[in-house]
Amino acid sequence: MRRRRIVEEETHHERWLVSYADFMTLLFALFVVLFASSHHDRKTIQRVSAAVKNGFQDMGSFSHGATMQDSLPANVPGVGDPLTQTKTTEDNPATALTNQGVDVAELRKNLSKALGQELERQEVDMRMTPEGFVISLHELGFFDSGEARLTPGAAEKIKRIAAVLIQYGLDMRVEGHSDDVPIHNAEFASNWDLSTARATAVAMMLLNESGVDPKRISIAGYAQYHPTASNETPEGRRANRRVDIVVVSSFKPSEHNSQ
Repeated sequence: MRRRRIVEEETHHERWLVSYADFMTLLFALFVVLFASSHHDRKTIQRVSAAVKNGFQDMGSFSHGATMQDSLPANVPGVGDPLTQTKTTEDNPATALTNQGVDVAELRKNLSKALGQELERQEVDMRMTPEGFVISLHELGFFDSGEARLTPGAAEKIKRIAAVLIQYGLDMRVEGHSDDVPIHNAEFASNWDLSTARATAVAMMLLNESGVDPKRISIAGYAQYHPTASNETPEGRRANRRVDIVVVSSFKPSEHNSQ
């Protein structure tokens, strides 16, 4: 009986490592893309991209002519797309207004000249927020407690503010705010009613007496829900009873653009 020679093939038990390494490489690249998609800091992304590129080059996964940025999708935020500029604008509201054509320092200076006494008496203050440039009219000097009618002399102050703002062709939102003490009287059923009525009173003064374009103004009432100070103290509650004129977009008039 003729014997058969059985030749056993050599078995490679570590072949799975090749597929496993490819899988881990792809998984790592996926997490890099996810990280880049959720992170808007361009410098950080560039540092991470350089580190990953060098690591992959050491592994032989990327050629020396390729970059990690080349491997990322074109619409990843923070890698040269418009969202980068949008995020930067949100993080720096002063830059936002300047980029749109308004010199915020100039605007603040002109308003300070018009409102010198009111600023000293803390009837008015100005600040930058992510929403834009805010001029706060505190209850003191503009409204009696629990009332939405402007006090004597308040209209003249608002006209001075409008005389500055109107030069820039600004879009603005007039916001009414209150403290958290409930109100319920014959005129106002809640702080919502009071805050909205006060905002309307200021807006009507801007529209009817100061010549502000109706297309450039809007009105909002926030009651006690957007405080700037703690309602635990009388001082904080006074600060929260206010009407804010928020510059939400801004464009220099032609004479400023030509400079």
